[in-house]
Amino acid sequence: MTQQEVKELRLLSAGAAQGLIEAVAGQFLELAGVSLRATFGAVGAMREKLLAGEPCDTVILTQPMIDQLASSGQIVAGTQAALGRVRTGIAVRSGDALPDISSATALKQSLCAATDVYSPDPERSTAGMHLTHVLADLGIHGMVAPRFRPYPNGAAAMSALARSHGATPIGCTQVSEIQRAPGVTLVGPLPAEFELATVYAIAVCSAARQPDIAQRFARWLCGAEIGDARGNAGFEI
Repeated sequence: MTQQEVKELRLLSAGAAQGLIEAVAGQFLELAGVSLRATFGAVGAMREKLLAGEPCDTVILTQPMIDQLASSGQIVAGTQAALGRVRTGIAVRSGDALPDISSATALKQSLCAATDVYSPDPERSTAGMHLTHVLADLGIHGMVAPRFRPYPNGAAAMSALARSHGATPIGCTQVSEIQRAPGVTLVGPLPAEFELATVYAIAVCSAARQPDIAQRFARWLCGAEIGDARGNAGFEI
């Protein structure tokens, strides 16, 4: 097949799924004879791109967002499939001491002791919005606000954490994003009091240019064949 004949599959995806896509998509693309043009970012930003008319064959967002898009006709009803749950977790730079986050009290103390708190977009990202609520519930939002370091998405936040020169920086985003980020270490998921396990799903867009390939890709990505890969990428089946 010549380069001119290779079809292109366009994907808009939550950053939580980037590690999974990068790890396994090549297997499907080679067999299907297609290339992939993927854009990753905060779920809110990806939803905005889709609604603004950006070309897209398949989309990966939170399950509630996918359901809303199905109701409004933006995706093909019946093509939704869950990839799995991803927990929200805490990270530090590789080599730094692991803070205690085993309880609400311990998490509060660790956040208060942090010189910087790195997070994805607090208005458009799942983890960023949740962390804002956690800080408010702990009664330390005002205290931490001057040290809050928001970035457009989890990948950017973790990259900034890895480069941080602060004495005791800390980060919060989806576990799947922490696991794939170089230079940072996963401390663990948020304690039970503030646990957030987000279900991500994939669906075919109504305006897809490659609907058949998109449907095959969605089924393959959620299939048993790569169940272990999803688990390794931070998705709980």
